[in-house]
Amino acid sequence: MRLQTVFAVLLVLVSSWPPAAFAYQNPGPATIQNQTGAALLAEIANVRQKAERGDAQAQYTLGHDYLVGAGVPQDRKQGAQWYAAAAAQGLAQAQFALGYLYEHGEGVGKDYHQAGTDYRAAAEQGHAAAENNLASLYQHGWGVPKDLDQAIYWYRRSAQHGDPTGQCNLASLYFTGEGIPKDDGAAARWFRAAAEQGLPAAQTNLAFMYYHGRGVPLAYTQSAIWTRRAAEQGYAQAQTDLGYLYEQGKGVPLDYVTAYRWYRSAAAGGDRRAGTRMKSLARTMTRDQLAAAAAPRAVATQPEAKGCSCHETSPRNRGAVPQPSPGRGPTRTAIENSGAERGSIFSVALSGPRVISIRRAFFARAGTVAWALQSHHVIAKSNHPLMVSGFPFQAT
Repeated sequence: MRLQTVFAVLLVLVSSWPPAAFAYQNPGPATIQNQTGAALLAEIANVRQKAERGDAQAQYTLGHDYLVGAGVPQDRKQGAQWYAAAAAQGLAQAQFALGYLYEHGEGVGKDYHQAGTDYRAAAEQGHAAAENNLASLYQHGWGVPKDLDQAIYWYRRSAQHGDPTGQCNLASLYFTGEGIPKDDGAAARWFRAAAEQGLPAAQTNLAFMYYHGRGVPLAYTQSAIWTRRAAEQGYAQAQTDLGYLYEQGKGVPLDYVTAYRWYRSAAAGGDRRAGTRMKSLARTMTRDQLAAAAAPRAVATQPEAKGCSCHETSPRNRGAVPQPSPGRGPTRTAIENSGAERGSIFSVALSGPRVISIRRAFFARAGTVAWALQSHHVIAKSNHPLMVSGFPFQAT
């Protein structure tokens, strides 16, 4: 009888385990979503209160929320107004953001002169991207008198402050000798500085320098390495170039199948050269090679985007607003470099009459409460800088 009683007590204990104090309840996706949404709304309300009391950082943050519709209805006009309030208090990132809006007519009327005023205000505080954008205005005479000395001055400051776009643009001026003595060595050094930060345009330009031995020793292997880094970011021009290297066996093994695949990826990304190369290469490939090239394979493609993705996924760009790829600038005219081989496509490519600069705008969204608030957003207008790349096409 006593043994039966012990078993009965054990059965009760087992059936009631775990105790309420230790029990885990899965809140489920809906509960988590509601909690996240509530935290976001509470944070926005807090930011608004601070903004209305004159907190410049809160005004900037609220401006961004309205600009992209983060937790509030998208309203670019209100976004611009809050940016202006923060900029009036001297917040450099707000001055830069407001300059970008005026340059592109987002939420305000397009006004290059006002864009230059706002960029200068931020640049004078050492804002590296603003320094680059101000240089671009001086280079082209947009809203300010055209002044290459001022352009070079601000590009150099931006480059020295570590902005990869400023570094790439300064390198481009050294390469062309626009407003500054030509210096391939300096061009290669600044292209490398930007390339090592992951800027695809700079990586492709540095690949050109290695391909032709301009400012660096001629080295096809190094050219292939830097071309691949840009191509794997979905940079269509570099994908065409990498395809060419595989087609010619320069710096990489000769491989028509891989070459064709990179050409196809580049063509999907919008590089017109790639389609021509695919047709030419197809005439020399066997049926088996064409069949292998047609087989599905994961090759990065250049994303369609509006409003740089530049770019690598990084803490700064994670969760970023889509940006145009650097290769999506105005149509580039290939101009054969005197040092390039006959029939070259790996030659100097200019956008417009001379150099076109990338102009970027970074809108940092402050906040730490919910995952939606823990990102830095990038909105960028990306006109391609001088592209010195484009590998030689051989006559076929």
